[in-house]
Order: sequence, then C-alpha cells, then structure tokens
Amino acid sequence: MSDVKAALVLEDGRVFRGRAFGAQGQTLGEAVFCTAMTGYQETLTDPSYARQIVVATAPQIGNTGWNDEDDESGKIWVAGYAVRDPARISSNWRATGTLQDELDSQNVVGIAGIDTRAVVRHLRTRGSMKAGIFSGDALATDDELVARVTGQPSMLGADLANEVSTDAMYTIEPDGDHRFTVVAVDLGIKTNTPRMFAERGVRTHVVPANTSIDDILALNPNGVFLSNGPGDPATQTGAIALTQGVLERGIPMFGICFGNQILGRALGRNTYKMKFGHRGINIPVVEEGTGRVSITAQNHGFALEGERGEVFDTPFGKAEVSHICANDGTVEGVRLIDGRAFSVQYHPEAAAGPHDAAYLFDRFAALMQGDTRSEAKGI
Repeated sequence: MSDVKAALVLEDGRVFRGRAFGAQGQTLGEAVFCTAMTGYQETLTDPSYARQIVVATAPQIGNTGWNDEDDESGKIWVAGYAVRDPARISSNWRATGTLQDELDSQNVVGIAGIDTRAVVRHLRTRGSMKAGIFSGDALATDDELVARVTGQPSMLGADLANEVSTDAMYTIEPDGDHRFTVVAVDLGIKTNTPRMFAERGVRTHVVPANTSIDDILALNPNGVFLSNGPGDPATQTGAIALTQGVLERGIPMFGICFGNQILGRALGRNTYKMKFGHRGINIPVVEEGTGRVSITAQNHGFALEGERGEVFDTPFGKAEVSHICANDGTVEGVRLIDGRAFSVQYHPEAAAGPHDAAYLFDRFAALMQGDTRSEAKGI
C-alpha cells in the first residue's frame, strides 16, 4: 500500500480517506460492493463491472496475486477498486505477478486502508451511487471532489454493452466431437462461457452486440445465447429486437444475467434499477418448477419486474417467472412455457464461484437436441 493519500468520495458527500492502491489519479463510476471472499481477478476482469467502483467486503485482498489464466476478458473493466487491507505478499503457485502491479500497469485507480464495512453499510442504507476515487495530484477540496462525482452520467440509462462487446466475430471450437453450433451475442461475455460450451461439444460463434438477425441466421445456429453485460437493459433496443427475431423463428435460446433482462424485455416485461443490487458468489436461488436451490454467483444492479410463480402472456406464447432469489424475492429467471427459451439472472458459468448451476448448460444442450422437457427430467 502506497503512502500517497487517497479519498473515496460518494455523491451524497460522504468521504472515506485512505492510501493509493494501484494507479494514482482520478476515476469516476458507480460505487457498488461485492461480497465474494475469493475470485477478485475474475471480478476485476468481468465486463459486467464496466464503469463501476467495486468495494470488496473481504477484509484482505491480493493474497494469491495475479496469474495468466483467470482473466474473464482481455483487461480489467472496473472503474476503480476499494479494499481494506491489501496483502503485502502474494503467494500462489500460479501467480505471475501481484494485484498492485496489475492495477498499476492497467492504470486502474484504487484506494486501500479504508473501513470497507462502513462503506458497505452506507451503500446498503442509501443505495449504490455515483462515486470517485482521487489520489495524488487529483486530490482537491471536498466540495470540488463531490462536484466532480455528481457531474458524471448516471448508470440509469447507461448504454454500456456496445462499449464492452467484441468488434468482430470470433469462434471457439468444441472440445472433442462437434455436436451443436451456438451464436453467442456478446453483451459483455466472460471467457468461461465459451469454455463451458466447448466442454459440451458446442462450437461458439461470439458476435458483436449489434449483430443483425440475418447475420445470425447465416451462421445456421442450433441455438442463440445472450451473455451477461453492464448498463441499463432498457437502452438495448437493438438486442431486444434481435431477441424477438430469434423467438419468432423458434430457435432455442438461453440467456444469463444481462441476457435474462434482455429476454424478459423481449417478452414484454419491464426492468428497474435495484437499490444496491446483487454482487457475490453465495446468493441462493429457487427454481420454481423443481424446487431446486442453487447457490449462485451474481453481478447485477438491474432486475426484471415480476412475482414468484407468475405466468404471463407474450407474443411468443405463455411465459413464467421460473426462478426467485431466496433472500429478497427478486426475479432470477424467466422461460417460455413451451421450453424453447429460458434465462437466469445469475452466472452458471461462475468462475470463481459455486458450480451448482452448471447443469443449465446441459439443459440448453438438451433443448438444442429437441428436448423441451429437460427441466421435468431433472436436467
């Protein structure tokens, strides 16, 4: 931890003072907290965290350093990082460097030595809010720093999926024999998702967020996947229209996280901004049809409107709320009752995180094989 002074400033005027961690300077974003006890490398490189300042609730961060294998994308996406106690020594047989050095080399401004418990209690009470981290020459009077924070755009109405999406299509080949071809719409996809498909014999064409339905059809897919991603789902009119085009043609569809919100909006549901969201790797979710409870990894600040057990009409047939968060009743999944499209709000490809929900990739494979009753069979 540096001796350079730093400050985490919230839009309501609350200031937390500490020391610079990583790069020095100024960064702005939405302050959110993540309750995961492990997996900070995966968190920092998850595109879903774009334009967010992540506060780690775990008291010590950086113990296992940084390696060349666990990135969920090609860069760190968080706007800033706030921790209590950065590890002085990194120790892991896979480590190729330290967290401090990686933050510095990628110019990610952070802060350490603050009472992250107090920050989290404040955010849980007041809700996620605009924030900034300032260190070194970027420091100024509190009034000036608060003005910089409040002057930034809100996460509500933010179109970020196109900022994090791939510029051009790329393909991940299956491990072993080829069984199916999936087009994955990259709204902020994580590296582990195509890997999970590859393990099941799936060739994955990852395409940009603005891909047209004609371009998808030209790839002759057995299924279409909607990835996780950042920002306000209400801004994604193109992805929503694309989803409706896929549904009209009866192509099997699977979505996670942001993709769940896109599918829900395509089915006519609204979304809303949560008070402080779900971000962690120990969140219990109940699947209504089976009663199965999964401990899940989540990262979302928006959610679908709906009630437990709700069945509703859509232009594509009847749909239902399929999953609910056991903690607070948030909608965690929707599906067409005929079984050809489903989505969940959490991350079944979780890395790091629990693997309870990995079976959903098997369910999607069964759907592409023509089995729309896999849920009833326990898949």
